[in-house]
Amino acid sequence: MKVLIDTSIWSLALRRKKRSHDDSTESELASLVTDGRVALIGPIRQEILSGIKERAQFDRLRDHLGAFSDTTITREDYEEAAAFHNQCRAKGLQGSNTDFLICAIATHNDFPIFTTDQDFTHFASVLPIKLHQS
Repeated sequence: MKVLIDTSIWSLALRRKKRSHDDSTESELASLVTDGRVALIGPIRQEILSGIKERAQFDRLRDHLGAFSDTTITREDYEEAAAFHNQCRAKGLQGSNTDFLICAIATHNDFPIFTTDQDFTHFASVLPIKLHQS
């Protein structure tokens, strides 16, 4: 089963200055990559590449990410993302449009989400998403 990797996980793995507590997360990502179980979507690809100052570094990262194809996003995914936003808002939970799109795509494709973003833990109390544990 593929796992949808959130930007927070990619950021930990790609960070120049490593922290020792990130080791298990990085090991799990490496295992998912090796096993061919990584799911990626265009909006996460965009978030990963955004803000890179040096063009050469941008090109290297873009080329590395090129090994992963994007999961197709459908009209239904966008509609479900909006419905998820409304469900969460009714329960007092806020999130970004991208976060709710991630939830919708993960639900539609039966992907667990691998993230360090605690917002997804809150979303999981309302939405039918699964979180991947490292």
